[in-house]
Amino acid sequence: MSVSLVASALISIFVAFSPSFAMLLTLRIIQGVFIAGFPSIAMAYVNEEFHPREMGRVMGLYVSGTSVGGMMGRMVIGALSEAFSWHMAILIVGLLSLGIALWFWFALPRPRNFKPKQIGAAQIVARLGKAFTNKALIGVYMLGFLLMGGFVTMYNYISYELMGPPYRLSQTLVGFIFLVYLMGTVSSTWMGKLGDSIGRSKTMQMAVTIAFVGCMATLLEPLALKVIGLAIFTFGFFGAHSTASGWVGQLAPAYRAQASSLYLLFYYMGSSVAGTVGGLFWSSFGWIGVIS
Repeated sequence: MSVSLVASALISIFVAFSPSFAMLLTLRIIQGVFIAGFPSIAMAYVNEEFHPREMGRVMGLYVSGTSVGGMMGRMVIGALSEAFSWHMAILIVGLLSLGIALWFWFALPRPRNFKPKQIGAAQIVARLGKAFTNKALIGVYMLGFLLMGGFVTMYNYISYELMGPPYRLSQTLVGFIFLVYLMGTVSSTWMGKLGDSIGRSKTMQMAVTIAFVGCMATLLEPLALKVIGLAIFTFGFFGAHSTASGWVGQLAPAYRAQASSLYLLFYYMGSSVAGTVGGLFWSSFGWIGVIS
């Protein structure tokens, strides 16, 4: 996890000096490969180091941390880009990330329940096969695909909606809209704990319903109602993601790392596929096309 974070931060610094779009894209792909090492292992780490009765709450706290990071990243990048340039914004965020990654390396408690052992390629393939053929897990993977796809599409294109008529907000003000990520900080912890008490299936249904209501509310024209809808959607999304993340470890006790990796593969595939396709709907039909 530490190597993943440090390498990602260093590549972020290199991105700031990209001489071309092709180089920027290449570096971002490499960065994506490195950063992927963190969340999949982090989910397995949480499942191994905490008691099963506390799993939902702890996973919720982990996901709430990702919501704070996402909020700060968007706000800081937006403000710095408007004040200086995107190059400077990426450089500053990269340096901050490097400092935090080094702190993480030395501050993270050593695992108490993990026992290193040699695993051959055949064993890894076998575990991946089990993780990919478990029907319950496949359902959770697809949930991750749809959840992240909808979330990224919402946040990618609502910026254009708010910077255009009739709102015409500045890039800095649009950045502050992402304060609604704080709703995710609350919901991921609360719903993660709720999943421990009423079950993850019921919690997931509740979270997805909340996200849907918020999504529909963003179609309303008044700015205040649109932002409230975005907040409700964010609350539901992070609650659902927190629930799904804890569910993976519960369904795959013998191959958590592989199941977590596959969940995140589908999760970020949703980001890539839906985030791109959402742009086509935005270009052709505007905001109502994105929500549809």
